[in-house]
Amino acid sequence: MRVGLFIPCYVDQLYPNVGIATVRVLERFGVDVDFPEDQTCCGQPMANIGCDQAAAPLAEKFFATFRHYEHVVCPSGSCTAMVRQHYEQYIGHHEGFEPLRSSVYELSEFITDVLGARQLKGDFPHRVGIHQSCHGLRELRLAESSERAAKPFSKPRSLLESLEGIELVSLLRTDECCGFGGTFAVTEEAVSCSMGNDRIRDHEQAGTEILTGVDMSCLMHMEGLLRRQKKPMRVMHLAEILCESGAHCT
Repeated sequence: MRVGLFIPCYVDQLYPNVGIATVRVLERFGVDVDFPEDQTCCGQPMANIGCDQAAAPLAEKFFATFRHYEHVVCPSGSCTAMVRQHYEQYIGHHEGFEPLRSSVYELSEFITDVLGARQLKGDFPHRVGIHQSCHGLRELRLAESSERAAKPFSKPRSLLESLEGIELVSLLRTDECCGFGGTFAVTEEAVSCSMGNDRIRDHEQAGTEILTGVDMSCLMHMEGLLRRQKKPMRVMHLAEILCESGAHCT
């Protein structure tokens, strides 16, 4: 299987190891990974503040870059949700829009839903807390939200819990927002930091050693708070854990 790798701009610029880990994990699953070098930002920051005229050309660029791939994989729930849930207003008129929209996957859902992996072989002897980012939870349904009276599920958790030695901690509030919200963290700094510290305290009471998730933007926000307060909790993207653990299909 050949996939197009869509790397968010903040991963490309600030956390390139997440992109590298994503490639290594996919290749370990037998996937042929292609990285189109002319890709750029998906336009989510512009769309979030109402600058549709600035977001539209980036959506067009994404369409031109990735339209010919059978599958597009992205290590970000929010950027994946931008394409699947919000691109219609920008490029919905294109004949190939629907096939493109249905082909874009966040990493954990690609592994579980497309590759069909449920049990992984790997080793990661740490206490891990999972942050369920809002876009992945509410728009992609990577996990069941706590207000819904349905059988709980979590695609990231299902991949992690099969690793040898891992202990997934229990949080008091399993799907509360971290407060990042892109430009919200800039325009409402105090509220954003307060929400981020609330999430950190929940992980501290649970005994989290390593804080993980599928969105490096949320993890970046909490990592900054942890670093400024000189707290020992580490932050790792899901792809980094799967890569370091040597995870592969059983």
